[in-house]
Amino acid sequence: METKRNFAGRIKVAIAFLLVFGPAFLLVFIGTRGCEHKFKVLEDYGAVPYSKFEIYSNGKLAPSDFSNFKGNIVLVTTIQKTCPTDCAISMWHVDQMLYQHIRKNKRKKLKQVRIISFATDGKGNPLSENELETVTQSLKDNVEGYDPKLWMLASGNPKRTFDFEYKGHKLLQTGKEFYGGESFQELILLIDKKSHLRMVLKGNQEGLVRRMKEHLALLQKQYDKERKRNAK
Repeated sequence: METKRNFAGRIKVAIAFLLVFGPAFLLVFIGTRGCEHKFKVLEDYGAVPYSKFEIYSNGKLAPSDFSNFKGNIVLVTTIQKTCPTDCAISMWHVDQMLYQHIRKNKRKKLKQVRIISFATDGKGNPLSENELETVTQSLKDNVEGYDPKLWMLASGNPKRTFDFEYKGHKLLQTGKEFYGGESFQELILLIDKKSHLRMVLKGNQEGLVRRMKEHLALLQKQYDKERKRNAK
């Protein structure tokens, strides 16, 4: 009788374990099944809409557009002059999970990854040159090892960059549920080396920023695989 009770107890524990961790194991299985180290290839949502903007660095604005970043992987966000206390994205998580990861690996596997943050007034409008300096100082004060060549501050109309539509879904939405009434301010875009959108996620939650880091790794694996194939 005791043996039966112990066996039944172990079954209950096993069922509880599978209910909690089963979905995660299923995802791992799906992501690793098959031979030749197959992995998920990110969807291609098309080219970034052409738009001109300016990069702010050392107190000066320099004209730019995404053609200048071809050959680089770019993470695009917004940033507000009220950061880090009031931001559309979670600046701390973007810093810790994305920027610090890029900074610490900039000489090896992440040397072609950049962050571009469009500075807005909180309602989606670009900032003045004086306000840009305030945001720059905030980044210097709050981000360890801040490097404006890795995390760039941009001035211009960010809506043009976020103006994507895919299968009837638009990134540009308005409503009271969004920060400043504009949905794009909460988003992070993952742009590939050909200036195509490969992933978009909200940047105001730890879990979603972590997922963006994972998608960045997937995109890098895709390029590594292509490089090895071309080297044969």
